[in-house]
Amino acid sequence: MSPAPWRDTMRFEQIEHKGRPHLRLTADDGASAEVSLHGAHVTSWQPTPGRERLYLSPNASHATGTAIRGGIPVVFPQFAGRGPMIKHGFARLLDWRLINASNARTAIFELNDGPATHAYWPARFSARLGVTLAPATLEVDLEIVNEGDAAWDFTAALHTYLRVSGLAGVSLGGLEGAPYFDSANHGSRAPGDGKVVHFSGELDRIYPDAAGPLLLRGANLPPLEITARGFRDTVVWNPGAHLAASIADLGDGEHEHFVCAESATVIEPVTLAPGERWRGTQRLRELPAS
Repeated sequence: MSPAPWRDTMRFEQIEHKGRPHLRLTADDGASAEVSLHGAHVTSWQPTPGRERLYLSPNASHATGTAIRGGIPVVFPQFAGRGPMIKHGFARLLDWRLINASNARTAIFELNDGPATHAYWPARFSARLGVTLAPATLEVDLEIVNEGDAAWDFTAALHTYLRVSGLAGVSLGGLEGAPYFDSANHGSRAPGDGKVVHFSGELDRIYPDAAGPLLLRGANLPPLEITARGFRDTVVWNPGAHLAASIADLGDGEHEHFVCAESATVIEPVTLAPGERWRGTQRLRELPAS
């Protein structure tokens, strides 16, 4: 029997999870995604019912003013500690508004500047996050607009946690020839070694001007292709056993269940003049098992 045709519309359902409002997107073939309004944070993506491709820590906090550990945190307007602001910026800590979720394949969330953001950063801006389901595909689109009368800089990333069944045998291809900054070794620069990335111990790398495409392979899950538009860099992270055990909202042994492959623009900040906009997109596509 031929599969049912993919329709251009999704079913949207507003739900509550961990005391927080979420939006669930469901396609005709059963594929689904869930997004928390707290941080416009994608917390789940199942391209096939029951097959979760995002990792969400069982110890994640959903409390006001905290970041959710796992899923796809929105990093804006500062990546990590690369600036004077709070680590990874404030976008993942604040509630966003759902502004569109009907008769479309995309749910759109918005964050505007105001007292809550001015406590961290004086800039006037608007940020929109679009979440789109397509066959075997999740696309997340971040748009930033300068709404003020002066130019400002920012860095951004989609800090994507990808679920794996164990780190043994997991590889990330597509960065073999790319030099990187080793954040686990004081930011030292390392040359590309011609090998796919494997995960053994703490790994924290920024690959400048290397946006993929990437290919994640691991036991018991179909390969996952990761592509980006607008983002210039790639960040790859796994805390390893020692660091994971010290992270309160992660926990001992949890590093074995995820790798982070982040579409990012973090080495060279983006400068937006008044009225200008920037857009970066990350696309996750599950490939047929080989």
